[in-house]
Amino acid sequence: MNIAKSGYRVFSANSSVACTELAKKITDIELNCHQAQHNWQCPHFFPTALETRVDVKESVRGQTIFIIQTIPRDVNTAIMELLVMAYALKTSCAKNIIGVIPYFPYSKQCKMRKRGSIVSKLLASMLAKAGLTHIITMDLHQKEIQGFFSFPVDNLRASPFLIQFIQEEIPDYRNAIIVAKSPSAAKRAQSYAERLRLGLAVIHGEAQCSESDMADGRHSPPCVRNTTGHTGLELPLMMAKEKPPITVVGDVGGRIAIIVDDIIDDVGDFVAAAEILKERGAYKIYIMATHGLLSADAPRLIEESAIDEVVVTNTVPHEVQKLQCPKIKTVDVSMILAEAIRRIHNGESMAYLFRNITVDD
Repeated sequence: MNIAKSGYRVFSANSSVACTELAKKITDIELNCHQAQHNWQCPHFFPTALETRVDVKESVRGQTIFIIQTIPRDVNTAIMELLVMAYALKTSCAKNIIGVIPYFPYSKQCKMRKRGSIVSKLLASMLAKAGLTHIITMDLHQKEIQGFFSFPVDNLRASPFLIQFIQEEIPDYRNAIIVAKSPSAAKRAQSYAERLRLGLAVIHGEAQCSESDMADGRHSPPCVRNTTGHTGLELPLMMAKEKPPITVVGDVGGRIAIIVDDIIDDVGDFVAAAEILKERGAYKIYIMATHGLLSADAPRLIEESAIDEVVVTNTVPHEVQKLQCPKIKTVDVSMILAEAIRRIHNGESMAYLFRNITVDD
């Protein structure tokens, strides 16, 4: 636990070592805090019986509390830890409980797919019920997720840090071109291209399958059954979608290709995109993403691919993946999280953190 001189407190969850390291970076930057002894008892979950206990060692009555929680591979344990911590603070009469969740889990499950559920909406309701009154997060998969919450959500952007990395760490970046790996990512890529004064290319074709309209709920009614009664209205037949062969819209020959996205998890699409770009003449390929989940065999696939570097922020712990693949680089975003905490506590406007950032970013 870190106790601020100005009267608010910053708690770090124990979900991972990276979480406590991020909390220390945040408190060391601009919060004017000193490191104190951690007074939270880490929740433990047993396979035979779920048992967890969180004790608040000091009074938090009437205070503003910030809980920093990154999301490791064990997502559900981290969520449960956050909920228990928030509820313990709520029952201890904390005035405001603000969750600092750089990567909001289950954010891709924000729309109805067949007979599934909108998990991000469920998680938003659980956080509100547990006692959270505000959330600071970064680069939600869809900005509309903010509407799931009954309290304020500050959706920060990592693009200024990634753009700074491009300008300072990529030699001859003026010869680069920003690439969207699918038409759905074109708006984000255009935002980067405009700020860097670079060209834009879009990969279009059969590789785009993750955001298919086939899974958006349009096929949720049951199949037509053979009945002897009334068959209902005869609706016009819908022609099946056919994706064109994969192609690159834009000239990448002799250029540095920089693919930008918000999440890199299953790297299959990125590896396929890198191969296409290499075939089209790009001589270096970079991947820029805010959240580096990098699950399963992602480090091995990246190491064996045509990708030269994968640059992600420290919103998600990925130390193990970096050991497995030296191509993975990390950009620190603790500065903007610290400034957001300071401004919220002092009642200052958050507009400064969104300067020069477009709506589509």
